[in-house]
Amino acid sequence: MYPNLKLQLWMSGIRQNRLARMLDIDETTLSKIVNGFRQPTPEVRGRIASALKSDERWLFQTVAEKLEEDQRRQTEDRTQKPEVQGWDASRAARQGRSLA
Repeated sequence: MYPNLKLQLWMSGIRQNRLARMLDIDETTLSKIVNGFRQPTPEVRGRIASALKSDERWLFQTVAEKLEEDQRRQTEDRTQKPEVQGWDASRAARQGRSLA
């Protein structure tokens, strides 16, 4: 399943049957591609991305790939050292000490 493809179709307001006609593809074939039951050829992927004015890689990102990317980002966010500013810095200033 390609959730970004479904999202882009919805956001663009283009119905699957109209996109199929634009690309000269059978409606059933396009439906199977959108729902992840059929792998599009590289040429068809490019044509779909072009018609929807979207990045092909993003458009055809699978649910599993998206979950992996989200998990990777969460891990990166947790491992980054937070900057000392905001609440901690203002609390230290009120107490008359420096965090440096």
